[in-house]
Amino acid sequence: MSIVKRPSNLPAKPEELNKWLLFNKEKLHSRISALKAAKRINESMAGYQAALENTQDTAEYLLYAEARLGEMLEKQDRSSRRRTPDGKVHGQETLPEGIDKKQSHYAQELHRNEKVIAQVISKAREKGEVPVRQQVLKAIQKAKPKPETPELPKGKFNVIYADPPWKYGDDLIEGYGAVKHHYPSMSINELCNLPVSQLTYVNSVLFLWVTSPLLAECWDVIKAWGFEYKTSFVWDKIQHNYGHYNSVRHEFLLVCTRGSFLPQDKTLHDSVVSIERSSKHSEKPEYFRKLIEKMYPNSKKLELFGREKVDGWIIYGNDPAVR
Repeated sequence: MSIVKRPSNLPAKPEELNKWLLFNKEKLHSRISALKAAKRINESMAGYQAALENTQDTAEYLLYAEARLGEMLEKQDRSSRRRTPDGKVHGQETLPEGIDKKQSHYAQELHRNEKVIAQVISKAREKGEVPVRQQVLKAIQKAKPKPETPELPKGKFNVIYADPPWKYGDDLIEGYGAVKHHYPSMSINELCNLPVSQLTYVNSVLFLWVTSPLLAECWDVIKAWGFEYKTSFVWDKIQHNYGHYNSVRHEFLLVCTRGSFLPQDKTLHDSVVSIERSSKHSEKPEYFRKLIEKMYPNSKKLELFGREKVDGWIIYGNDPAVR
């Protein structure tokens, strides 16, 4: 069957189009489940191929409809914020009712990559599969050029602040998207092999970001880098994130030491910090960097996997902004 035309006669307002998408995605998921059940019984059964092609058409229609939503949201975002000559964007992203930051991000990704949508649809039809957003997000990430890995900085440090690009072992479900859709990730072995221990003094401290699914594995990284776990801070993100067992709204900042390196400032800070997360994936509140600076004001500081230059810190990362 030839690929269907781009959708027309869609709701004109983004909030209405989003409701339309949510309703029709639920119907699509039910049809996909029915197709899988039918395939397990007998793929050659009467009507299966026709049902598959009809479901493929519907899935394609919804992908382009969501790309249209992304186009609407991108235009609305540009009109609500302004960019200064130095390239900085000012103002908050304003979203229509019922659309959250994650939905907006995914829809705009589809809009900016409609050629990838077409490629995914074509491959899915060839394989007898139903094209869904998760497949498109994977293809978009795969097509992005891998940034060059810079050399680790020279010298030694007694404060390490790290937000590793952890590699998760699943893709979650269609509609949410895993971490690898956002940036190149690293396995536990790859992280362990980083010679961080060579960059630290005998007495030093490590502040390490980690999420609940990786708590059991992160200890290998801590040990490989030459540190021992001591305590933690909990970042309450206020907004909920998807999870398999509960709706996760927190992340851990583990405090680990090598030798003995107690805080230079004796103020005891609250271990639970509630700050609403931003729309940028994995971005951490600046509060925590300031907290570290207060705890260790007279130390040589290194941030691993940083995204921007910061006064008083050496930043290691593959983001062009820190080179």
